[in-house]
Amino acid sequence: MAKRRPRGRDLNGILLLDKSSGVSSNGALQMAKKMFAAAKAGHTGSLDPLATGMLPICFGEATKFSQFLLESDKSYRVTAKLGVTTETGDADGNVVNTTEVSASAAQIEAALLSFKGDIEQIPSMYSAIKHEGVPLYKLAREGITVERKPRPVTIYDLRILRIDGDELEFEVDCSKGTYVRSLVEDTGALLGCGGHVTALHRLSAGPYPAERMLTLEQLGKIKETGGFEAIDELLLPLSTSVADWPRVELGDNAAYYLQQGQPVMASDRPLDGWVSVYQASSGEFLGVGEILEDGRIAPRRLVAGGAS
Repeated sequence: MAKRRPRGRDLNGILLLDKSSGVSSNGALQMAKKMFAAAKAGHTGSLDPLATGMLPICFGEATKFSQFLLESDKSYRVTAKLGVTTETGDADGNVVNTTEVSASAAQIEAALLSFKGDIEQIPSMYSAIKHEGVPLYKLAREGITVERKPRPVTIYDLRILRIDGDELEFEVDCSKGTYVRSLVEDTGALLGCGGHVTALHRLSAGPYPAERMLTLEQLGKIKETGGFEAIDELLLPLSTSVADWPRVELGDNAAYYLQQGQPVMASDRPLDGWVSVYQASSGEFLGVGEILEDGRIAPRRLVAGGAS
């Protein structure tokens, strides 16, 4: 029986998509995949339909490294309304409580900044975390509430941009798994008035800055004038997904054996942890590896030949 050919172009690289409001992450992924006519694509961490901003899209071989972007730190710009609590913690949910905001700007700032550092969050019932295989938000829509265990996260930095009565705008740098909705709800609870997110924009994910983002509309205009060649040039190399990892360069022989799936030795390497691996002679990105106890580098995710 003949092998079925993949539907679409064999494309490798990472697109920094600026997701628009009102579309799901999967919906944005499918539109980007269609625009590039890509055979294989995946995104690296969902944004709520209300949210906008950085949604890295991985094409082809880049999907092998999407998990590392999922686990990376993130930055957001947040607008919140205090005094109004909703079912979902954002503006898409029904209002469940309204309370007058009596706190001063100084008290609001102090309440928010108190969450800086290592904290624990209880995930919202409207999150995508699964309970016995079912996403919590599906249970919530059926009126079912289940117990959720607190999850450790880190708020690296909080920058207040504006406090205007009951409206608060700030930026946050945080670890993976942080729920910005929960951060706003917890701030509102501390102030005794509640609160919810009215606008959320992801500024960065891992090593990627906001300046490189493009909307689907911008991509469409570029494609109209330059075709696939023009938009393909906007894709970032696979190696950028782990650009902030320690870099190890291998000689030709070691590179060959690593690509055969064998652990290899390298003279200049960290003592432990994960590393990005390159072939010294060509500068080619080979993939990522992990330092074993005996000092060898074990291959963990490798790029297929010529795809880096």
